[in-house]
Amino acid sequence: MAACLRFTRRVWQSFVVNKGHDTQCFPNLVVHDAKPGIVNASLKIESYNLNRVGVSHGGLVMSLTDTLGSLAVASKGYWMTGVSTDIGTSFVKPAGRPGDILYMKATLVGLGKSLAYTRAEFTNAAGELVAYGYHTKYVGKSSDHPKNVKLSEDGEKVTEGEDLDVD
Repeated sequence: MAACLRFTRRVWQSFVVNKGHDTQCFPNLVVHDAKPGIVNASLKIESYNLNRVGVSHGGLVMSLTDTLGSLAVASKGYWMTGVSTDIGTSFVKPAGRPGDILYMKATLVGLGKSLAYTRAEFTNAAGELVAYGYHTKYVGKSSDHPKNVKLSEDGEKVTEGEDLDVD
């Protein structure tokens, strides 16, 4: 397994271990693939993810925009993924009902010394766009964290730092 995917999953597990919002809202999020700057994941929609009319709650997709933006930053070797400064989501159609799988792709579109910019796209099983979002994060104090790693350009190897396998 590529180092980028191992590291990104390790960061996701640190979110889950925290037993905070992510664990409560989408404990079954699966990170399928990660390359530097791009993360692909999926989520099986559960009854606790619904709004009062029986479809996935907009807050679920907004929270996923936040979390996936963080994981896109992590895919560049950042252990600490910063704090949100701006976030938004546009809803195209209902994202699903219980049992449906929501597919997600997060892309890091810019990473500077202080800010990171991400975009997330959400599709259903038919490949139809159901929502998209953007996320801006302050990462100014994240770049020198001791658990950061430096990845090869293709994400296959760690070139600096510690790479712990989580599988």
